[in-house]
Amino acid sequence: MRQRSLIAITAALAAGALTLTACGSRDSGDKGSDSGSGGTTVTIGVDAPLTGDLSALGLGIKNSVDLAVKQANKKKYVDGVTFKVEAKDDQAQPSSGQANATAFVSDNSVYGVVGPLNSSVAQSMQKVFDDAKLVEVSPANTNPALTQGDNWQTSKTRPFKSYFRTATTDAIQGPYAAQYVYNTAKLTKAFIIDDKKTYGAGLAATFSDEFKKLGGKVVGTEHINPDSKDYSAVATKVKNSGATVVYYGGEYPQAGPLSKQIKSAGAKIPLVGGDGIYADDFLKLAGTAATGDMATSVGAPVETLDSAKEFVANYKAGGYTEAYGAYGGYSYDSAWSIIEAVKKVVDDNGGKLPSDARAKITAAVQNVSFDGVTGKVSFDEYGDATNKQLTVYKVDGGAWKAATSGTYTPSS
Repeated sequence: MRQRSLIAITAALAAGALTLTACGSRDSGDKGSDSGSGGTTVTIGVDAPLTGDLSALGLGIKNSVDLAVKQANKKKYVDGVTFKVEAKDDQAQPSSGQANATAFVSDNSVYGVVGPLNSSVAQSMQKVFDDAKLVEVSPANTNPALTQGDNWQTSKTRPFKSYFRTATTDAIQGPYAAQYVYNTAKLTKAFIIDDKKTYGAGLAATFSDEFKKLGGKVVGTEHINPDSKDYSAVATKVKNSGATVVYYGGEYPQAGPLSKQIKSAGAKIPLVGGDGIYADDFLKLAGTAATGDMATSVGAPVETLDSAKEFVANYKAGGYTEAYGAYGGYSYDSAWSIIEAVKKVVDDNGGKLPSDARAKITAAVQNVSFDGVTGKVSFDEYGDATNKQLTVYKVDGGAWKAATSGTYTPSS
């Protein structure tokens, strides 16, 4: 997400196996911990909100990375290397994320980190990892500035070469939603609301720009306090604006109550958001008011992907109590990209990790290319996913149902 939140529906994993041959020991120059059997332990860190409002997403991320690591070890994809997971809770707070990043850097057995969920948290972590040449792969961050710089709309510059993501960006997601709302749903008057956070404000801005370019009219804008649960004043403004649709930039803990209160105020219009609201918990919070609401999310629906079948089956067999969520497949693929990079570095160094393994693994992630849960996994020159597919979901009968999938084509 960015900051994101989502439903247990968007992951796919083609159990592509790894084969690293790293049997290095301490005296071979590798910094990984000795596994006690002549091999090397390579730790993949996970940073996500494991407690709090967004924990449903964070736990799905953690579990999916855990599954990837277990699959790699089961297949002995890397002779002499045992992978393990170390998960840390950022509570969706930038300060906690930065502290976690510092802790991961200090652990010499950590060679890559998957996460975080939130774009604002990522901003606090990027430099810490980059200074240590420790690779970070997010399955959920969508703010364009993370990979393309603050001036991404006019001059793209990659700020940190150690940062990658398997999810596509809001530069695509917001406009894709705008095109569907205006061209397909025929909703031409939008009231735009955001939570003032990195993910939400950025997403709302890209939606607004494209919506107006298409000919749509923005009849009102508002910012909400994400710590509040009373949005009655905003709901009244929406009702009085004559809007035919509300676009919300933010996440499900606020979007659910907001949708409910807008309908209660008399505005029987859909609320539309990004992957941050695409979650089962949104349906619980909004109740029957959610009917007709829409959300975009990265990738294609899991049920349409052959590559997801094994992931879904293995996840279920793994006995995880939490759903893998919208980012499960992307989390698995993020972990797998690190595993593939470790394999490359080990193979190139005679079966062991070199003394500068972190830097070499970061460089290797740039060139990974494999068939993953979510499709072809590779990264462009900015560290962004080359897979740009998106899906619009609509609430029908108390459930999210796919309305359309495709890639964003800029309007002329």
